[in-house]
Amino acid sequence: MGSVGAKDVPILMTPDGRRIDGRRWDELRPIHIVAGPLRQADGSAFVEWGANKVMAAVYGPREVHPRHLQENHRAIVQCRYNMAAFSVDERKRPGLDRRSQEISKVIAEAFDSVVFAEEFPRTSIDVYIEVLQANAGTRCAGVVAASVALADAGIPMVDLLPAVAVGKVAGEIVLDLKKEEDNFGEADLPMAMVPQSGRMVLLQMEGHMTRDELSKALDLGVKGCRDVHEKMKEALRTRYTTTDAGAEA
Repeated sequence: MGSVGAKDVPILMTPDGRRIDGRRWDELRPIHIVAGPLRQADGSAFVEWGANKVMAAVYGPREVHPRHLQENHRAIVQCRYNMAAFSVDERKRPGLDRRSQEISKVIAEAFDSVVFAEEFPRTSIDVYIEVLQANAGTRCAGVVAASVALADAGIPMVDLLPAVAVGKVAGEIVLDLKKEEDNFGEADLPMAMVPQSGRMVLLQMEGHMTRDELSKALDLGVKGCRDVHEKMKEALRTRYTTTDAGAEA
């Protein structure tokens, strides 16, 4: 959210309250989730969320590398979030940058709080998230893809972990920002929650909101997470219903 002149800011909200892509303030972009697209991974998922395209793969539980990270009474959850060099319009150097390292850390911490790590002592559960095409909200799409991939791998968790971003655009609190809203809006608040309990395990904010706006944003984010959660469950049901039907045939 860089500083730009007023004349450089595109029209983000129409007079009738619609956003630049026609959505209402509380609508998600279209989401399509496929569980288990990669055969060589222990678990995998592909998420197409608006113009975002994100792949996640899970390997483990398996031997810890490097070995000094091993914990005697539980598994460790390691995450690598990476945006491909071709995922954005602007030039991006290949490999992990500081932002990717920070997002990798917060995603790993989020999953560490929901995975039953004590079931797999002295092992590592490795989560790889690759952003193939980016259009704002990639960390949320990455969390969703990783969560479905963990479930596909059979890793026991408290619950699936949906995520969504809420923001402030043209003075309004809106759900699921797209690129222009993220770039020119006043605030961005990505979050991930455990639907079973309502516990937040990832919450970050860039920009400024009043206390009332933050309260409204959190309520809207909880609703968005629950809607995403239903799509995640449907992807897993489709995956295993298809698998079972194929086995019977």
